[in-house]
Amino acid sequence: MGEVLPFKAGKREPNQKGNTLCRNGHHQWKIITSRQFDVKQGRLVTVFECRRCAKKKVKAL
Repeated sequence: MGEVLPFKAGKREPNQKGNTLCRNGHHQWKIITSRQFDVKQGRLVTVFECRRCAKKKVKAL
């Protein structure tokens, strides 16, 4: 019978961790509190930033 070789799965790169989730639209949003007023719109806004990929979205109140 043949010899059984141990199999070791490769490790992911640190910058690829969680990247698949964000590419499929599953971001992990956190609220940025440093910028709450938008000068162009002239009203309060909420700025969200993804913890994994640093993508930003703005929601006007």
